[in-house]
Amino acid sequence: MRKVIYVLMAMVLSYAASAQSQDYQRKYNLLLERVGPAGVGVETLVENWANAEPNSLEMLHARFYYYLTKGQGTEIVFNKEQNYLGLSPVLTLKDSTGADVHYYEVIKYEDELFAEAMRSVDKAISLAPYRLDIRFMKANAYMSYERDCPDMTLSNIMGLVHDYMTSDNKWFYKDASATEPHVVETEEFVDMMKQYCIALYSLRTPSSYRAFMKLSERMYGYFPKDADFIGFIGTYHHVAEKDYKTAIKFYNKALKLQPDNRDLINNAIIAARKMNNSKLEKKYRKMLDE
Repeated sequence: MRKVIYVLMAMVLSYAASAQSQDYQRKYNLLLERVGPAGVGVETLVENWANAEPNSLEMLHARFYYYLTKGQGTEIVFNKEQNYLGLSPVLTLKDSTGADVHYYEVIKYEDELFAEAMRSVDKAISLAPYRLDIRFMKANAYMSYERDCPDMTLSNIMGLVHDYMTSDNKWFYKDASATEPHVVETEEFVDMMKQYCIALYSLRTPSSYRAFMKLSERMYGYFPKDADFIGFIGTYHHVAEKDYKTAIKFYNKALKLQPDNRDLINNAIIAARKMNNSKLEKKYRKMLDE
């Protein structure tokens, strides 16, 4: 398996900076292109850069990805679930009872190198506390590190939600192709949190389902008219709890806001079928034709 390279790693930073900083950035970009974020020569360059400019966001970004990538490896684990961590199995065998056992290649980390990466991103956050792209670097790293039990991931994201929703400051995000960060308005932030809800759900483990539910409930508390978060809560009851009656309750609530949402309708059809309620299933099927 190729080592994970996050989207943010592709950023070419171009802040106004000293000639020395520009020189380090130029050398880093050349090495990044030639040998990758943790190839030969990167550590020496990054550590020299850190000694010369310890408060450079660009340096901290490079140092974070060096140690994060350097600390990555892979291992084979087995699980009876068909979509463990959202992955497809590399091999499936039968156990002594004839049941399928799926084998997955997953990422693992050396704890010391991961901790060094976290020190770099924590310092970057302290220097630029309202940069969402930097905050997401940390959350994404935790999600990869924790795998099937994203407790620190959830804590990090929930803290970010609290900070964003209770702060009067402007928040910023720098896209990979942008030269400057842009202001993140509430609508965009909400969409970003929906993506984290989906990412937690896609891990498909009991712990990740609970994290998915907690984040969905927190966002629903701030945005009670958002049909997606209401639907997410319904999905949790549907998939994780097998509580189809409660799932239908939330699907109906979401459909009042978005009556033409086909995903919600299809989920409601499946829940009604699980309840053996053919009358209810027909009701939702009729909605698909309207």
